[in-house]
Amino acid sequence: MDAVRVALLRDVLSGTEWPAATRRFAGALRGSVASYGGGLLLVGTAEYEPWHLAAHLVDEAAWSGTPELAPTLVRHRALPSDPPHLAVGLDRVAAARRGETLLVVSPAAPGEALLERVHDARRAGATVLALGSGDRDLGTAAHESLTVPPDAGPDLDTVQHLVSAAAGENSLPAPRGRRRLRDRLSRLADQLTSPPPTRW
Repeated sequence: MDAVRVALLRDVLSGTEWPAATRRFAGALRGSVASYGGGLLLVGTAEYEPWHLAAHLVDEAAWSGTPELAPTLVRHRALPSDPPHLAVGLDRVAAARRGETLLVVSPAAPGEALLERVHDARRAGATVLALGSGDRDLGTAAHESLTVPPDAGPDLDTVQHLVSAAAGENSLPAPRGRRRLRDRLSRLADQLTSPPPTRW
């Protein structure tokens, strides 16, 4: 979706929460990958792989001069015979560490296998972002989430367009001013329980 269509879409949605909500979420995404110099992992569910979002983030990374936005697409059924950029399987999620960002796109419940790996990644210090239907377990694992209810107006694909476009913008608003107590406690718990950084 080009910039003109995104602008039209934002205009149509003006007066709703969506332009601000997608910019806030995109700000959290961009802030997370930019502060660590990259390491963005993008994963969907077994039934839904976010190919479209991956392609848009690659485009936005190039257009905005922010290479950190280009994700590694993690697939549920990746095969060793696949091309290297399509052969990254779910074990990569469990191997995520501090300094990496995991973006989970989940139009339905993510499933136990993925959820377990997401929790592993968070315990190891990765930043977890969730975009989807508002699954409670995934929301608990995420540092930042954006819920798109079925009756929201814009569907999940539309919201992904808005998020990717906002992530590539050069002047994003700060993700959040004051953090809630729960967020601060969660971040502190992550720091206390994560393993020390590996020294080479």
